[in-house]
Amino acid sequence: MNNDFENNMNETQFEDMRQQLNTLKKKLGDQEILNDRIIRRSMKQEASQISRRYNIIMVLCILMIPYTYVVFTMNLGLSLAFWIGTSIFMLICAGATYYNNLNVANANMMSNNLVEVGQKMARAKKFDANWLFFGIPAVIVWLGWLVWELYQLDADTARYSLYGVVCGAVLGSIIGIKIHTRTLQQYQEIIDQIEDITAEQ
Repeated sequence: MNNDFENNMNETQFEDMRQQLNTLKKKLGDQEILNDRIIRRSMKQEASQISRRYNIIMVLCILMIPYTYVVFTMNLGLSLAFWIGTSIFMLICAGATYYNNLNVANANMMSNNLVEVGQKMARAKKFDANWLFFGIPAVIVWLGWLVWELYQLDADTARYSLYGVVCGAVLGSIIGIKIHTRTLQQYQEIIDQIEDITAEQ
């Protein structure tokens, strides 16, 4: 009889331990789901900031086309060829930004497989970094063309316009570098978060 009692006690204790273990597993599972949601929400916020920045850049590129016509062609009297070249450059910038934004602006991106999301972020970051290999030489060529166009005008107009061009180029470079650096940092933060999650799984 004592043996039956001990067996019943052991079974009861074992059942209690199993229930406690299941409860603990459920809590850990719920905690992992909560952590996953928090990290995904953080990644989505980072991606939304990048996408918003890209949208602003695209709008500015499009607006620059009529603006440069008014300023350069109508007011300063620069050649139509220069404005056409400027417009093409702006369209290329807008198109490249739109293309890269496709990797970021996917509404369902954060509910997709994290490995796939990480690959998209890495691809977008690489594209953004490599863009400088085209962007910097293109801007240098454009500025050189602008200076040449200005020197076709009278000396006073060219001199004063050149001051504005230099100041604008310096200011634009500073702002552009800061935006570019921040964007790359946000890409890397997203990639690091994804690597942390996938390493735990």
